[in-house]
Amino acid sequence: MDFRLKVFFTVASRLSFTKAAAELFITQPAISKHIQELEEQYKIKLFDRNGSKISLTKAGELLLKHTKNIFEIYREIDFDLSALINKQQGTLRLGASTTISQYIIPPLLARFHQKLQDIKVNLLNGNTEQIESALLNKEIEIGIVEGQSKNQSIKYTKFLKDELVLVCNSKNPLVNKQEITKEDLKSMRFLMREQGSGTLEVIEYALKPFEIKLCQLTIEMQLGSTESIKSYLLNSDCVAFISIHAINKELKNNELTIIDVKNLMIERFFYIITLQGKTDSLSELFIKNIASYYNLKL
Repeated sequence: MDFRLKVFFTVASRLSFTKAAAELFITQPAISKHIQELEEQYKIKLFDRNGSKISLTKAGELLLKHTKNIFEIYREIDFDLSALINKQQGTLRLGASTTISQYIIPPLLARFHQKLQDIKVNLLNGNTEQIESALLNKEIEIGIVEGQSKNQSIKYTKFLKDELVLVCNSKNPLVNKQEITKEDLKSMRFLMREQGSGTLEVIEYALKPFEIKLCQLTIEMQLGSTESIKSYLLNSDCVAFISIHAINKELKNNELTIIDVKNLMIERFFYIITLQGKTDSLSELFIKNIASYYNLKL
């Protein structure tokens, strides 16, 4: 691909010549030279410079949009040709934690099957702890999980960004409350995932600045899946922290409502996990498919 466009894309994404130079392993003057050559080629400024700060001009924003489209085409070419060259038969054993297997991965699997119909995919569903254990026991080749335990035998690659939001039944009186505080949280009745869930670990960490431990919350019930929690919420006045990816339908139908908690934002990444060392070609092919579907650089 055109390296100057890659330089431009990195600078535009980071809004920093210094960070772009570090990421691309070239000098800052080299970064400046590539950007200058692009501006000379198109005879228009791509960045506004204000001291050490830079911002995209209208031309820069337009070029960034086209660059993203170009790179997406490159990824499609890379994936399709790899699939053709490495055309093979066999079975890919995949594991995914509950939220991901229900709401994220189905369209990926459908697309993968359309392109590579001779490859069978077996999907193991479980919580993060169970999927990591399956990977370590070589029961699966790839896992996609909601957290990371930092096991030295596992390679963790950031996949998709997620946000956990506090939700309740749309008829819950809490919906009309102007602001939810730390003390309000202690008086609510919560539904939580089971021990070993990546979601539970993230919630516990996010509540630390509030000086709230999970044992201080009123937990009415622990359930083994997000679907179970959503169904329970629709029939109770409980609340629950749920992935934003999992409640699109319920928000649209006005069945569940997000409750804003003052000074609380719970963000996390989903991770692709593989064993440390060289990944087999079939697994690499699947990871490329994921990258091209979500327009990611993995």
